[in-house]
Amino acid sequence: MMADVDPAWFIWLAAAAAGLSCAAVAWLAATLLADAPDEDRTYRDTPPVVFRLAWWPIQRVAFHLRRIVPANWRRRVTSHLRIAGLDYALTAEQFGASQIMAAFAAGGLCAFVLDAWRVENGLPFIACAAIFGFVFPEIWLRDQRLRRKRDALKTLPFFLDIVTLCVEAGLNLTGAFQQATAKGPAGPLRDELSRVLRDLRAGKTRADALRTMADRMDEPAVSNLVSALIQAEAMGMNLGPILRAQAEQRRTERFARAEKLAMEAPVKLLLPLIAFIFPCTFLVLGFPIVMKFMRMGM
Repeated sequence: MMADVDPAWFIWLAAAAAGLSCAAVAWLAATLLADAPDEDRTYRDTPPVVFRLAWWPIQRVAFHLRRIVPANWRRRVTSHLRIAGLDYALTAEQFGASQIMAAFAAGGLCAFVLDAWRVENGLPFIACAAIFGFVFPEIWLRDQRLRRKRDALKTLPFFLDIVTLCVEAGLNLTGAFQQATAKGPAGPLRDELSRVLRDLRAGKTRADALRTMADRMDEPAVSNLVSALIQAEAMGMNLGPILRAQAEQRRTERFARAEKLAMEAPVKLLLPLIAFIFPCTFLVLGFPIVMKFMRMGM
């Protein structure tokens, strides 16, 4: 009986099943994406440019990630975003959604390139590309944290000098912070001082606002400065000498970091020197000698 069945029917049934499966997956994806409400970003910062380009799918995927992501992962990513200065621009779920979108984008791009090059058995390459796409936002966030800390430490002595001059001229610490944000260079430290002033206007005490800034930046130099200011203010001490000593100490630490980087530069240059510069030099010097010996042998 089975021999009398036309094989074309099996092909049609398989095609119909595949079409129904694709339609079901598309319907499920459309339903999940449509259920996510638009986020109210009235009091939030603008996300980075790369996130804005794919903001619609990121927001939809992030809405559904809230139900499944563990609390430990959310706290860790939120802490990293806070140190990078992106806690008012992105949530932990939105950052996780960006990792998923980057994984799909990298895997799809790799599949397209392999198909264009007629590469067979390209599944391992696609998997590696998807893993790299998933990890790349984490690498970018780490670089943002390091850059923000480096810029803050670079401008900290200058801001302390401005605050010291304002305090010694008769202003209180809040007024000195206002002058520092108005006259200081743009950067993460000025943004953090602006947030301190915003917290003070919102009703926080100065000690709580400074502690919150130290927690956001997660930098020992800033934590030491905040502790010294809070302790001096609680004991009624004059802030001028304390701020001047802090500025001198931060300037000494910055000079020590610059010396350390200068001493590390020759070691870091050793690998590219051996791997790239020396072979080219030997090739340029040895080619005429080899050609001369070949001609003499002929």
